[in-house]
Amino acid sequence: MNRRKFLCVIGCMLGLAAPAIAQTLEPALSTRTLVNVDPHAHYKVVYDIHSAETAAGISKGLFYARGLIEAFRKQGVMPRQLDIHLVLHGEAAQYLLIDTTYRDVVNDPFAVNLNAKITQDLLDIGVSVEICHSVMKSKGWTADDVLPGATIVHDGYTRIVKLQNDGYAYIGGF
Repeated sequence: MNRRKFLCVIGCMLGLAAPAIAQTLEPALSTRTLVNVDPHAHYKVVYDIHSAETAAGISKGLFYARGLIEAFRKQGVMPRQLDIHLVLHGEAAQYLLIDTTYRDVVNDPFAVNLNAKITQDLLDIGVSVEICHSVMKSKGWTADDVLPGATIVHDGYTRIVKLQNDGYAYIGGF
């Protein structure tokens, strides 16, 4: 019983002291440095985009790649300082198809590939958007089925490995 009372008293004392402790810590927390990237550096990134998952109606990988570019821009890094490769393979390869082929893939005669615009936007700022030729062969797609500007690579995995060996930061999971 005495132990319980002792712990209760200690707990109450700490509870009463908490606001004073927080006030002394608060200035230290507000003076912490926000870590940013070097706005003068160049950055090399490869995205491994292989799933059909979407975000905001477009490929999740393309969505997050655009988000990365914006995050860099907010820290003073311009797109010309970025060397980004988006390697689409597996189920994600369908997002780099022209509308007529895309309609056949999704089995909807009225479908429009909503990824075409973001793909062109990314290409326009210098991002390399790449599609796996192995997937194309397995699906019976030709170069004419692929969005203009997309680069056809032998296969997604060896392309990603090569870029990683060349020093590109890997971002995957899409």
